[in-house]
Amino acid sequence: MKQRTNLTPGRVATDGPVARKSASGDVAAFLKHAKATTPRVAGARGRLVFALDATMSRQPTWDLACDLQASMFDAAASAGGLDVQLAYFRGHRQAQASRWVGDARALKGLMTGIQCHGGLTQIGRILDHAEKTAAKAPLAAIAYVGDAMEEDIDALCHKAGRLAVRGTRAFMFLEGGDAAAEQAFREIARLTNGAFLPFDARAADELRALLGAVATFAAGGRAALEASGTGAARRLLSDMRP
Repeated sequence: MKQRTNLTPGRVATDGPVARKSASGDVAAFLKHAKATTPRVAGARGRLVFALDATMSRQPTWDLACDLQASMFDAAASAGGLDVQLAYFRGHRQAQASRWVGDARALKGLMTGIQCHGGLTQIGRILDHAEKTAAKAPLAAIAYVGDAMEEDIDALCHKAGRLAVRGTRAFMFLEGGDAAAEQAFREIARLTNGAFLPFDARAADELRALLGAVATFAAGGRAALEASGTGAARRLLSDMRP
């Protein structure tokens, strides 16, 4: 289908010995240069990758995400508008990204055509895709939703450091209480100056507000998030570093 393009094929790379070092090593060196990233072009619409784990355990909250995603476009409208790309993984090494869309109806159309399939997590491929996307044009943020992490955490931290160099922040939403996933999600968020957030299906209104706050940041930056004055914005700002 023309609306989807494959992410980099093959299994998640471990990046050899470099990726297995502590995040305080090579990743710290990457972060020294993060302030020199390309600034957002004045007047341009913000760009956000909305990435989801589409393995079998996530079908119920995939459906919830379909219902909540409209809040991103609504919240971003007053901050300059937003273009969103859907990225997801499922099954055996299957990871895909959609075309860029600029409205909730188009994104929901992409999401409702996807079924969750059993498989292992491929967060590394999502981070690689986001970094390559940001290398071509500014990417304000990635909003990732998942409930597990079955990869090498140091390899993921290495990739997060590369993403931080591009000036892209990761907002990591965790469904459930998986300890390994929480550790990885928190570290990815920290390294990219993003935020770690819960994805609780019992609190749909809060989730809607948090997704809207992430979209406001992607569309207009920190200033727009501060100006919005919402409770979700204040919560996001409290977790984000400047």
